[in-house]
Amino acid sequence: MTLAHFLACTAAKQPTPGGGAIAGACGALAAALGQMTVSYSLGKKSLAQHQELLSDADKRLTRARAMLLELANEDAAAYAMVNELSRLPEGDPRREQLSLATLASAQIPLALAACSLDVLRLLSTLCGTTNPHLRSDLAIAAVLADATVKASRWNVVINLPSLSDAARRTAMQEQIDGFVRTSAALTHDIESRCREGW
Repeated sequence: MTLAHFLACTAAKQPTPGGGAIAGACGALAAALGQMTVSYSLGKKSLAQHQELLSDADKRLTRARAMLLELANEDAAAYAMVNELSRLPEGDPRREQLSLATLASAQIPLALAACSLDVLRLLSTLCGTTNPHLRSDLAIAAVLADATVKASRWNVVINLPSLSDAARRTAMQEQIDGFVRTSAALTHDIESRCREGW
């Protein structure tokens, strides 16, 4: 769908697309913007010593973009399934699938956060190795990736109380909290380096 249609669907009174799809789209934008800084750096004589790194980053960001969009779609599908199953009357045999659907609704944003964190780590390697005229774009890419991690935390946490396995709840909570801390530190570092002009 077009961006305008996606925004209209998000604004409408319907369960999907919601926060998870938005988080995934935001992460994909972060990867795309990071990739733009790479595109303006590939082939530059002044950055000749970084061409191998840049070529690898280009491929990895292409994969990350696709993965983040796929996870956005999966998140919307998982939430739609939870919404559908939770509306079924008690005793309906299909309600047995609700626990698995709820688990998926927590695992998918966790995967979104992990993927966005990988994007941030990659963006960090682009500080000082890409065209300095695009350092504001690199910083914005980091901010968007960080926002994806933070947004994904909300989607993990909102689903945890519905999980019956206490050990799994604790592990997922600790994992997403760790992702948020690491993301904040990476983003701060990238912004600082971009602000200083490398």
